[in-house]
Amino acid sequence: MNIQLGRSKVVRRAYGIDEIALVPGSRTVDPEVTKTNWTIGGIEREIPIIASAMDGVVDVNMAVSLSKLGALGVLNLEGIQTRYANTSSVLEEISSVGKNDFVQLMQKIYSEPIQKELIRTRIVEIKAKGGIAAVSGTPAAAIKFGEIISKAGADIFFVQATVVSTEHIGPKGREILDLKKLCLEMGIPVVIGNCVTYEVALQLMDAGAAGVMVGIGPGAACTSRGVLGVGIPQATAVADCAAARSDYEKKTGRYVPVIADGGIVTGGDICKCIACGADAVMIGSPIARAEEAPGRGFHWGMATPSPVLPRGTRINVGTTGNLERILRGPALLDDGTHNLLGALKTSMGTLGARTLKEMQNVEVVVAPSLLTEGKVYQKAQQLGMGK
Repeated sequence: MNIQLGRSKVVRRAYGIDEIALVPGSRTVDPEVTKTNWTIGGIEREIPIIASAMDGVVDVNMAVSLSKLGALGVLNLEGIQTRYANTSSVLEEISSVGKNDFVQLMQKIYSEPIQKELIRTRIVEIKAKGGIAAVSGTPAAAIKFGEIISKAGADIFFVQATVVSTEHIGPKGREILDLKKLCLEMGIPVVIGNCVTYEVALQLMDAGAAGVMVGIGPGAACTSRGVLGVGIPQATAVADCAAARSDYEKKTGRYVPVIADGGIVTGGDICKCIACGADAVMIGSPIARAEEAPGRGFHWGMATPSPVLPRGTRINVGTTGNLERILRGPALLDDGTHNLLGALKTSMGTLGARTLKEMQNVEVVVAPSLLTEGKVYQKAQQLGMGK
């Protein structure tokens, strides 16, 4: 439904994850028989969760642990892991600095040049320890380091920026990334993001993307929406890009997974994103709370260290348990942030969905009061959904 914003502008209403609810159908399924497997770039995973390519979330050991637990972790190849051979003291400094000095410290730390040899080293380390080497870089990094990444044996490459498009206008004399050429010549699957519209998702799929990431600005540590004023609430963005995936498959026969990236904190959030059409989710802050996370209880966005316009901050997420407890349980917390796989399987069972494909087709309603209705005591006592 279009709404007239003013005489010169007609707008469309968009919805966030917190504004919708999932509707049970006429059947239920035992959670034990639900199947949550999905595939991206020829790699099959049991858990449709990808840990964000953020320095407080994924390092080599975390990438390996996520792989072994059935999920996927993406290593940021433009972060501290490729700027410093020994990252322990750097991470300690980031976690101990005060709020007022944080931005300046990050700009200083991330001004250290990226070392090509460390890119190779980190990929080799993940593979040697039995992990899936999923790595991430900006379009500029794809141009500069693409050959190194491929030759080092990476399994899948994520090209990430605040906004990615196939039509980019840049300064004269500066090389511009040709996404279609990258997908053809990289030698490994290339996942591209981020986007929030049907048209751009379709263009990225047509360029050869092995997956498309959806989400601009909803992340817990991201401030792009406040700094830039851009983005579409995640429920609408995912549904639009999922429509592009369906139309693209009908046209070409190729299925391109859609990954909801950002604003996802609880098991319920994951369930809603999949019901809106996502094949998987990319999450940062929930994984940053793991005992094994490199951030020491802190989480910060990828754009935080920008030397000219930081669009992110550092948040204290705390440490609530080990990675296995967060992903597979058993849960110790009552707020939906532990046993994310169990939450998904139970929701699927309640909704009568045996597979993720069936979960994508459950009924969704607009429900602004879903998280507040009847929760007076939880809110007052800061328990469960009132935290």
